[in-house]
Amino acid sequence: MSDLNDPRVFFAAERTLLAWNRTSLALMAFGFVIERFGLFITILMPNHNTPLQRGLSFWTGIAFVLLGAVVAAYSTVQYRKLLRTLKPIEIPVGYRTDPGVISNLLVAILGIVLTVYFFEGV
Repeated sequence: MSDLNDPRVFFAAERTLLAWNRTSLALMAFGFVIERFGLFITILMPNHNTPLQRGLSFWTGIAFVLLGAVVAAYSTVQYRKLLRTLKPIEIPVGYRTDPGVISNLLVAILGIVLTVYFFEGV
């Protein structure tokens, strides 16, 4: 439990949550690029009429997207744990703590949706 009685502790935790949100989005974007790069290379091959195969770029891209989803979900859990340790005086009156949590959970869900899309698309 914090003994600082300072709202800056809460705002630091929120900034950390949003930094993890950006990290998870970057991981998912990187995974998307890796996965689609394999598709691009397959199209450039001379006999690109052959059916698409799931190669190394597909599985690496999936791994990055899922890693981003896990990072978003786990950082939300960590943030909620920290919020439970703060005193009411450390959270400004009328300030909503939900938008960061909702944003991270939506990113995690969309990462899972993107993974399902990759599996359906090939």
